[in-house]
Parts: sequence; C-alpha cells; structure tokens
Amino acid sequence: MSVAVCLLLYSLAVLAIAPNLLTRATANTAAPGPAVAAWLATAASVPLAWVTALGFLIDSLRGGRHTRLMSACFTVLRRVALGNGWPPARIAIVGIAVAAALAAALAAVVVTRLARTLLRSRSRTATHAQHVHLAGQRVDGIDAAIFDAPERLVYCVTGRPHAIVVTTAALQVLSEQQLAAVLAHERAHLRRHHHLIVTTTRALATALPRIPLFPRAAAEIARLLEMSADDAAAADHGNTAVLSALLSLISGTSVPAGALGATTIGTAARIHRLHQPPSRRHRVRAATILTACTAAAAAGPILAIALAASGLPLCGSGG
Repeated sequence: MSVAVCLLLYSLAVLAIAPNLLTRATANTAAPGPAVAAWLATAASVPLAWVTALGFLIDSLRGGRHTRLMSACFTVLRRVALGNGWPPARIAIVGIAVAAALAAALAAVVVTRLARTLLRSRSRTATHAQHVHLAGQRVDGIDAAIFDAPERLVYCVTGRPHAIVVTTAALQVLSEQQLAAVLAHERAHLRRHHHLIVTTTRALATALPRIPLFPRAAAEIARLLEMSADDAAAADHGNTAVLSALLSLISGTSVPAGALGATTIGTAARIHRLHQPPSRRHRVRAATILTACTAAAAAGPILAIALAASGLPLCGSGG
C-alpha cells in the first residue's frame, strides 16, 4: 500500500512542479531532441505512476504470493480503519486508500481513452495517405504527391506507405534548393515517428485538459519537433535554405487533421533560431541539462518499483 501512496505523492509533485520548471528549461531550444525527451519522460511518468499504483493496490488487496510487504501494509490499514487506532489516523488512512483507488481508476480510464484516440488517428491518417497516393500527381525529381491548390502547403501524413503533399502554389514560390530543404524537413518527421509522438501527447491533453502538465507538454513537444526537423533539414541543405523556404511558405493555412505541416507550428521562434543558430557549446550544455531532467523524471516510478521488489520495509507490520 505504501508503494502506491508514494507513487501518487510523486505524481502530485510532478504535476505541481514540472510544467513551469520544464518550460524554463526548454525555452532555450539549442537541443530540441533532448528537450522533447524531457517533456515525454515527465508527461509519461505521471500516468505510469498511476498505473503502477493501481497494480500495487490490486496486488495488496488480493494478497498474492509475492506481496508479503503489501500484505503487511494492508494489515496496518485494516486494523487502523476498523478502530485499533486514533480517529484522526483512521480518517487519514481511509482517505489515502480512497484517493489511491480513485487515482488508479482515473489512470485506467485515461489509458483506455488514449488507446482509442491512437487507433482512430491511425485509421484516419492511413486513409488520408491512401487518398494522396491515388489522387496526387507525380513529377520526376520530386518525392511527393502534387496537388493543384491555391494554398502554399507542404505537409506529411503517415500511412502504408507514408505520403508527402506539395501544392502547386508552394511549387511556384520555392526554388529547387528550398523545395529539397522542406522535403527533408517532412522526411525527418516521418523517419523519426513525430506523428505518433504528437498524436499521443495531444490525446493525453484531451483526456486530461484540466491538468496543466499535459496541454503544456503537447504544445511544447509539437514546437520542439518542428525545430528538430528543421535541424535535420539544415544538416543536409543549410540553415539559409530552410529559413528561406519557411518564409516563402508562411500563409496561415492549416493542414488536415493528423498531418504535420512545414509552417503550422512555432514559426516565429523557428525563424529566429534558424537566423541565429545556437553554438555547439550551447547545444552540449542544453543537452546535458535536459538529459538530467529526463533521468530525474524517470527515476521516481523506477525507484519505487525497485524498493518494492527489494523487499525493503516501507511500512511496518505491527498494529
């Protein structure tokens, strides 16, 4: 029981501290990859703590073969709740048990909703990609489907196979080098599975909109992934090509649901970053700090599970 309580207390601490702390830590976008990892680890640690707490709670209530520690804790809870203790203690212990059960039930609901959202998104994007391959025009030398449209759009969508869409209006304003850069940007999204990350974090934000960590994480991760794709494109084609392509495509037009567009998120910050790229020293420093944040976020649930597995006496067995 104490492991479940510790996990829930850990999750509350993360929810209270992490949003502002990580926002400050990732405001310097010198290392977008480690920044994404820090946000993902932190956001994932909370539902992981809830689900793990549910497992320990159920295990302690069932009294399984490997639950001597949990059984001892539950014995303390039962004795105090039934009257073998001071009334304030009874109230506190029962309150903790109720809170643990409610939080664990919430975790189960969130996981179910998340799975449904991911399945719907996968079906929608696969259908979209199929339509792109069937209806889009092909041009020699351009690894994308061309559509006749007045909007300047370049975006990618996952499917079997994946698809990249370029409109004729975008082709009219992009030079050959700029087009190569923006296509490299979209291929980086597809190669690194950015769609799955964005869909998952947005689903968590939708399932838990009143908990600031998840909407903040979804917004920040989407912004950082665009910067990560910018870096991949710039590594092959240079910052100038990526920057000029981004400026040429800015139009305010949104992309279809489930797609990632070249100019739909964090455009101003990306333009500034491409114009004044961070130095290698700043990249290394940011990556080091953010890796430490990722490790700290993952340490909570892992440490609680390790302590439980080791059999350390986290609560007494006496009355």
